[in-house]
Amino acid sequence: MSFDQTMSFSVEKNKPENTQELLKEVYQALEEKGYNSVNQIVGYILSGDPTYITNHNEARQKIRTLERDELLEKMVKYYVGIEK
Repeated sequence: MSFDQTMSFSVEKNKPENTQELLKEVYQALEEKGYNSVNQIVGYILSGDPTYITNHNEARQKIRTLERDELLEKMVKYYVGIEK
């Protein structure tokens, strides 16, 4: 082993296979409980506070499997047409 080279280490996170589907499920759970789903999801993304998301249908647990910055990145890519 050479000590003049930098080793690379990477850990893959267990990401949900379909972020869009998961977000729709969270949205639907919030709707079913009578919340303004968009406002609640935005509140969660901005603050990181999971209490913006209901526990109904395990929505809070589901959304916490996503990294907020990765969720924002996907949303921006989708909005500008880079990703579908």
